[in-house]
Amino acid sequence: MKPRILSAILFASLALAGSLPAADSPGDGKWESLFNGQDLTGWVPMNAPAFTVTNGVIHLGKGSGWLRSEKEYTDFVLEAEWCPLEARYNSGFFVRAGLEGKPFPPEVWQVNLKESAVGELLKGSTNRVPSVTPPMPLNQWVKFRIEARGKKLTLDVDGKRAWEFNELKPARGYIGLQSEGRTFDFRNLRIQDLGASSPPPSK
Repeated sequence: MKPRILSAILFASLALAGSLPAADSPGDGKWESLFNGQDLTGWVPMNAPAFTVTNGVIHLGKGSGWLRSEKEYTDFVLEAEWCPLEARYNSGFFVRAGLEGKPFPPEVWQVNLKESAVGELLKGSTNRVPSVTPPMPLNQWVKFRIEARGKKLTLDVDGKRAWEFNELKPARGYIGLQSEGRTFDFRNLRIQDLGASSPPPSK
């Protein structure tokens, strides 16, 4: 084969490979923003939490309760950044949460944002996966990537795999941010819906 033809074939092959999605990219869903930077459109406060929007972030004050997505989700990839603002901080991301219970659903799955247990997986108050992430400094942004597929749940912290869990139930529910008396900021919340999501519940 002539060198010029061989070079053209190699160039075409490299161009095709470059157009393919990366191996670690979900690639089967479109990203949707969960926060418009201006208000809490798309979210529903539960049990009087203290969430407000200021300076383009969701600010969590000192209340108790949680903020849930309008829609339920089955399988999804959730990315979000969080920043603790005071010592002994404590909050969390709820996964496939139900609506019953005050101030939170009693047996909800939670990826913990507690200073002494960052990234711990809880079911209610029961530890199911211990934290492997050290406490994060105050006023520093941290990125979580939470992926739910069937019974499998995974957590990445700042781009590194923290853990995998394979006993997640139920099959669907709401995504939530917990308000537990400590101040936080949240930003860049987005989701890939990998399964059928339901519309908001009728009033």
